Amino acid sequence: MNPFFKKLFKSTSKDKLITIVSGLPRSGTSMMMQMLEAGGIEVMTDNIRKANKDNLKGYYEFERVKKIAEDKSWLDDCQGKAVKIISMLLYHLPPGRRYKVIFIQRKMEEVLASQKVMLKRRGGKEDSISDEKMAEKFEKHLRQIEDWITNQDDIDVLYIKYNEIIEDPHLNSKVVNQFLGGWLDEEKMAKVVKDSLYRQRKN
Repeated sequence: MNPFFKKLFKSTSKDKLITIVSGLPRSGTSMMMQMLEAGGIEVMTDNIRKANKDNLKGYYEFERVKKIAEDKSWLDDCQGKAVKIISMLLYHLPPGRRYKVIFIQRKMEEVLASQKVMLKRRGGKEDSISDEKMAEKFEKHLRQIEDWITNQDDIDVLYIKYNEIIEDPHLNSKVVNQFLGGWLDEEKMAKVVKDSLYRQRKN
């Protein structure tokens, strides 16, 4: 079994699967959504949040995701498609559907740096919590959500590193394609990845 894969996959028609791109905010989820769209998956996005200097190719968000705790009806329209849901909201996924979660991991210092840059650009007040405390909070959350996913029978998950996608987009496009059933256009997926968009890079 490929070491990226954390669970055994169950056979389900691709038209019934809901593909979810998840991770911490600013971890590279928008790039993965772009890859999936280029590869041939229809994506759920309302384009309410427009592309800007923080996400030059767009955020690929679907506004109703934010209200998933109160309203889950829109998930019916996600079958056979991909939707972006930040990791904090995964707990609200209702049972009874089949989910494939692509969970993007990124170096914590890069996530924090990217969030700071975006906040500063929007004119927001700098968070009073130190980077160390915020990193500790995020790391705890990531451990908890991984444990939770492990115990969900209706979720298959692929953990994949943003930094490695940038370094080898062809290999990682192949990994994602295998996870989703092997019907995507890997070449088109790989072409989406632009090293020039890799900012807040930490060695």
